[in-house]
Amino acid sequence: MNSTQSGLPPRAKNAGKSRKKPVQKKKKSGVRSFFKFLFILILIAILGAASYAGYLYLKGNEIIESSGVDKPVAPGHSAKEKPITMLLLGTDHRPETGTYLTDVVMVVSMHPETNTATLVSLPRDTLVELEGYKANKLNAYYPRFKSAEKSSGISAEDEMKAMLGKYLDVNIDYVSVVDFQGFRDVVDAFGGVDVNVQYNMCYKDSADGTNIDLKAGPQKLDGKEALDYVRYRKSSNKCSPRTKESNDFERNARQSEVLHSLLDRMKSLGGVARIGNALDAVKDNLKTDLEQDQIRHMITTYLDIRKDDVLFMPVIGEWRSPYVIVSPSELEKAKQALKDELAGKHRHSESEGTEAENTDSP
Repeated sequence: MNSTQSGLPPRAKNAGKSRKKPVQKKKKSGVRSFFKFLFILILIAILGAASYAGYLYLKGNEIIESSGVDKPVAPGHSAKEKPITMLLLGTDHRPETGTYLTDVVMVVSMHPETNTATLVSLPRDTLVELEGYKANKLNAYYPRFKSAEKSSGISAEDEMKAMLGKYLDVNIDYVSVVDFQGFRDVVDAFGGVDVNVQYNMCYKDSADGTNIDLKAGPQKLDGKEALDYVRYRKSSNKCSPRTKESNDFERNARQSEVLHSLLDRMKSLGGVARIGNALDAVKDNLKTDLEQDQIRHMITTYLDIRKDDVLFMPVIGEWRSPYVIVSPSELEKAKQALKDELAGKHRHSESEGTEAENTDSP
């Protein structure tokens, strides 16, 4: 890990075509999913390495071989010929705390014949009430499974696949876990990001070393500052004056802004020259049970997938502190969307762009 200073805000104490989004609608904010596009950034970086001769080509293969599992893909299970479903987890793991809370939980189904994907995003504070599991916030299960790995003999990743598969009524083939600290290293590898900070952001916590201090205005942020920017939630009493709170809609917009800047830098000549360093950052912060050849199959199969062919389905719930309560009808829509994708019946979004109240946690 290259970074040692934490830039993560604290967790809560209690813790293309048009079409209709589930229940509540949010104003479209460009690239709307931080983790989805971080994952795409990883794939683009690997692909970019494979697109250039010599060092970068070898570097791309090195990352695949160090990240993927060294075993063959089962016959008939190649991503080139079979729809697959993968669980994507973004953890807040950092040396200062040793925690593994999953701030991002997404399930994506992909179909090779239609070259489409459906991505279901679940609020981190979702109350999960599932037979065989103690009721809890969704983001609490991964660390619980982590602590039980030695006694259970089952990896936390396999436990998460089983639980989320049962929750969403879909078989989950793979799981990939990204440590958000890797995001800082990727930003630094590309020389920072250009953003326009809309208002001052301050949060200080000596317990875990968090020190967010951003001033309003256009500026270039390094990796630590970029992570502060996309994760900022609220101010603390150590800040004078206190700065305004941030809701999930605003955070999504900031995440999109940062990733747009990253993608622009990666497409530039200077960005290409830095791909090797970015791949090193990914290598140190990505854990997956994808076979090495399956990673290659996924890259070649979904290389030209368009943004309009990815259905984003954020599951919306009602905030009842300390939980997000997801209605049965909302959950059923998510389940059906994944099943439709796997059946080759990709659904496109019906409507893009009505802003509504965000009921996720503050």
